[in-house]
Amino acid sequence: MRIRSSTAALMLAGFLSSLGAWAQQVVASAASPGNVNLVEVQIDGGGKLGYTVKRKGKEVIGLSRLGFNLANASKLDGGFSLHRQRVSERDETWEQPWGERQFVRNRYRELRVEVEQNRHARRRLAVVFRIYDDGIGFRYEFPSQPQLREVEIVDELTEFTVAQPATAWWIPAGEYPGLEEEIRKAPLREIGIANTPLTLRLDDGTHLALHEAALVDYASMWLRKVDGQKLRAMLAPSSSGAAVVRHGAFTTPWRTLQIADDAAGLAMSDLILNLNEPNKLGDVSWVKPSKFVGVWWEMHLNKGSWNAGPKHAATTANTKRYIDFAAKHGFRGVLVEGWNLGWESDWGHGGADFSFTQAYPDFDLPGLAAYAKDRGVRLIGHHETGANIPAYERQMDAAYQLYASLGIDSVKSGYVHEAGSALFMGRDGRPRFGHADSQEGGNHFLKAVLDAARYRIAIDTHEPVKDTGLRRTYPNWLTREGARGVEYNAWGNPVNSVDHEAKLVFTRMLSGPMDYTPGILSLEGADGKPFNSTQAKQLANFVLIYSPIVMAADLPEHYEKYPAAFKFIRDVPTDWADTRVIHGAVGEYATIARKDRRSQDWYVGAVTDGNARSLSLPLSFLDQGKRYLAEIYRDGEQADYRTARRFDLVTETRTVTAGDVLQLRLAPGGGQAIRLSPQP
Repeated sequence: MRIRSSTAALMLAGFLSSLGAWAQQVVASAASPGNVNLVEVQIDGGGKLGYTVKRKGKEVIGLSRLGFNLANASKLDGGFSLHRQRVSERDETWEQPWGERQFVRNRYRELRVEVEQNRHARRRLAVVFRIYDDGIGFRYEFPSQPQLREVEIVDELTEFTVAQPATAWWIPAGEYPGLEEEIRKAPLREIGIANTPLTLRLDDGTHLALHEAALVDYASMWLRKVDGQKLRAMLAPSSSGAAVVRHGAFTTPWRTLQIADDAAGLAMSDLILNLNEPNKLGDVSWVKPSKFVGVWWEMHLNKGSWNAGPKHAATTANTKRYIDFAAKHGFRGVLVEGWNLGWESDWGHGGADFSFTQAYPDFDLPGLAAYAKDRGVRLIGHHETGANIPAYERQMDAAYQLYASLGIDSVKSGYVHEAGSALFMGRDGRPRFGHADSQEGGNHFLKAVLDAARYRIAIDTHEPVKDTGLRRTYPNWLTREGARGVEYNAWGNPVNSVDHEAKLVFTRMLSGPMDYTPGILSLEGADGKPFNSTQAKQLANFVLIYSPIVMAADLPEHYEKYPAAFKFIRDVPTDWADTRVIHGAVGEYATIARKDRRSQDWYVGAVTDGNARSLSLPLSFLDQGKRYLAEIYRDGEQADYRTARRFDLVTETRTVTAGDVLQLRLAPGGGQAIRLSPQP
């Protein structure tokens, strides 16, 4: 049977049209300043927008789509044509007021791609890529346009197609207890909906971390595996309609890929910070990195209670004991939890009864603030909200004002809720429960920080929205929790795994500082639960898990029981001039060296998982021609986290130079901490 020529022509035209819809054309490209990473932007025959990423000539991100699903307009997912492109460069160095290093180099090429969606009244969109030698960031820009005066984003179509088989370290997204899920390891093909940072090790050893930067007035990005090794952005849902609602011109957060040859290189990246805007607060000399102790751990041990009664821990007498201890040993602050009215209520399900200005009768807030000040110590405020945002925001200004009047210049805030959600005022003005990761949630956390800045108060957020580097823009956002902290070793079931810190360094810590509450020298939680740690590892965590404010979390009597180990805790600073990640493997081991910002001393922390290790530590980061006194805190020969020998700690000193190489012997579940001080 013969097909008529006209029919054949139509069939051929349809086939060619279909083929053309998949044909990709590179419309723009740019490489990083050192020609390490290359981004190519493509548009196919159907006008769909996508990108690829190559590192050293090898593809790490295959063709991945870009675009949006909208609730109030048709999709921004095809019909695009290139309007214009532009490549520019920047190379600058900026100074952190506090941080892992004092000076940060910000060197990138920027590729700006502007497209038009011709079939929809010429709607416009821009995608801006910043391409660094240590990764890339890209974001969307919505210009002001009459066709889209209001944008209701249901979801992003942003994809990350990982080009090689990969192993993933991840936590589930949208589940209780949120960011405090245990870090899991699995082939990338087997993960579900993941939160970020999501860390990947490709088969050739290349390491990637997918995250976001500058999360402002937008829903958090989760990652949903859609096919094989293809991940797609999934925006945390709102309880009031579309995930994101914006008006007029706006930009999205940066979607980030930190890329390195190994795990250590990944942890050295400053990409997240560099993609945030510079400090908007002006003079922030009032933000003080420091160490503190707290009326806190005893409650986790069931030796005290947050609420009033015979076991109430936040009493005037007990707080004075902590203030005296802090003054004696050089700690700047004393955190007190359970000082304010409302803890008897079912606060984990609502927090509506909390007062943030009224203390229990047995706690003299003004008197204790004055008592601390006379001894060179400051109280650290505490606001547990029960995740009841409307109730907290009604009192927040008065609470900050009270603290400022008493010289309390930092606040730890908490958002505990049994369901893992929070109560917000919805867009319709009605109270609604929703995700802390939602647009409404992120807006509240930032509001709390900005309102605190007006009173020169710094914030440490617990049960937070994840860190996306906003500490650069708002340096009073000192730290946050956002992962399983030491408290899980008191009451967790299970306690933190023996490889927990070696995973944190290359996963959670890629996003920013963490209030981990290290330094439990007793190595026991409630009811004698043993830690998966040696004492040496507890010391190493002060260097390894970075936070500008750090609580030495154990009880004063335990520190007095172990004076040799406590000396390192007293000595170690929390603000650094430089940081070097010496080596590491995700979930196995990590070694980090940091230089004190206020002296020439260096500090080293190294940890391992459940395996004993011997690691070489080249001291080439030290100044040439100088001799240093190394104060070493190491595991004893028989130390083991599984036995009573986990308390075996050896302290020793030796003289070293930059040409020396130290051998670090780490016991199972152990670590090592070192202080290196230049000698005259």
